Amino acid sequence: MFEARDLSTDLETVRESHAPGAVVLDCENDFETLGPERAETLGLFVESLEPRSYPESWVPSDAPELLRRYAGEPFTVGMPGDGGVTWTAQTTPPVVLVKARTAGSPDAFRDFLVAEALVEAGSGHPEHFLGFFGERYPNLAEATTLSPTDTYQLAVALYDAYLGLHTRETFREWADDLPRLHEAWRDAGDRLQPRLDGMSREVATGRTSFPAAAELACSGVKHGCDLPTPFGALDTEAYRDAGAEYAVRWAEKTFEQLADD
Repeated sequence: MFEARDLSTDLETVRESHAPGAVVLDCENDFETLGPERAETLGLFVESLEPRSYPESWVPSDAPELLRRYAGEPFTVGMPGDGGVTWTAQTTPPVVLVKARTAGSPDAFRDFLVAEALVEAGSGHPEHFLGFFGERYPNLAEATTLSPTDTYQLAVALYDAYLGLHTRETFREWADDLPRLHEAWRDAGDRLQPRLDGMSREVATGRTSFPAAAELACSGVKHGCDLPTPFGALDTEAYRDAGAEYAVRWAEKTFEQLADD
């Protein structure tokens, strides 16, 4: 299922700077979530496992079942929305998992995804939005007019934006010392920007759903893209500083405005 990944020199540099000792593994199979029977095999590569659980009150009664299971006591790694590379700090040291779906990606971009995961794993921030929103997640759900599944997608996006506010300066600083990773980060932003430029109209005309638009726009935060309304309000020092409280208030204001329109 897992195999230690050989890291390039620049990825070794990132690991040493941000997540010393972190284990990077290639995954034989693709996955969204690793249940206990598979997640526990990570114990072969690390010093210890430290499963986390969350209070039931943090998860609305109509939330997707997968989120309810994730919040429970069984050791679970990865969730939908994590992308082709994910990480967990439920192990000592942290583990970065490179999923099979990344096999066709350009080497430089895949290495950037690994580097991003290493930076996030060493940042001290939660590995999933539930640890970020905490007791405020039901408030986020109440603030929207979305289905539980769409609310989950929005929460993934909002947390991605928050992490981006904390990591993108690191990516910018790679221009001189880690130019290959920096170029992959910049190129991804350049490719994303044209998709964002017409996003407000696409949402208004129903061609793109609000959660899908949020996913794209919030991904743009870490690349320093110009964001369409109403997502530009997430690219602020206020969100970086206030975190989940700001995200919930943003959702309240945004959906109030959508209702008025």
